[in-house]
Amino acid sequence: MVRAFEHLRSAGVGDFVVNTHHLPDTYAAAFPEGSWEGCRVQFRHEPVLLETGGGLANVADLLQDGPFYVYNGDILTDVPLEPAWEAHVAQEHLVTLLLRTEAPVRNVAFDAAAGRVLDLRNSLGQNHLDQRGFTGLYVVSPGFFKYLVPGRIESVVGGLLRAIAAGERIGGVLADAGQWLDLGDRASYLAAHAAGRTQGFPAYAPWSAAETASIHLAADVDPSATVDADSSVGPGAVVEAGAVLKGSILWPGGRAAAGSILTGCVVRSGQTASGVLTNMDV
Repeated sequence: MVRAFEHLRSAGVGDFVVNTHHLPDTYAAAFPEGSWEGCRVQFRHEPVLLETGGGLANVADLLQDGPFYVYNGDILTDVPLEPAWEAHVAQEHLVTLLLRTEAPVRNVAFDAAAGRVLDLRNSLGQNHLDQRGFTGLYVVSPGFFKYLVPGRIESVVGGLLRAIAAGERIGGVLADAGQWLDLGDRASYLAAHAAGRTQGFPAYAPWSAAETASIHLAADVDPSATVDADSSVGPGAVVEAGAVLKGSILWPGGRAAAGSILTGCVVRSGQTASGVLTNMDV
């Protein structure tokens, strides 16, 4: 979340609203003053997950002063944000989506010449040939809230489709520069760690040299263990004697037992992985 804050602040944002669900008390503990580096941070809890549309409607009362960015919490990116804001304001869009030409899922019908989004998931039957990927980043004007239903568990796609059907200007801006990773599955989660090691995403803790495995200086790695350059070992994690890590991640406080061989594994805090494991979450 702090990476998102830094990214948004680089685009001029100084005020944040965050929806919470899982372990809500941890946010108050991390930001006891309701601020981050001089920026106000307001939290709104969702006892029941409302999805992207319902979650946005849930904070409508906090976002009435003018356009704002929406930034999904499950992405890691450094794409330029300002072009979407500028297009949103200049073209008086109700919503402006940041789109990628190449993405795992491309289901946003986009008229590049007009800078307009015509359909999503072909729900309106447009059968448009030019399909782009949605980044989970967008600019919204408060007028969009009338297309969302408070309390409804719903994707924001539903609101966007209602707005398009009503003739609203839903814009799109290509955001092909920079890096973009969706962390919604374990493959992309592992890829994000690889990107963090090799492609310049900032680290917020003391790690070993970039050309070697990412081993936190507060980790305990036995000299006889082998940790390859595609692995990450967090603070307080333990890699015991003879253990071998290949493309694996040990969360803070995770443990690889002596003699274990872990390939493509994720070991969570307080858990111990032992034996020979491949593509496992422990």
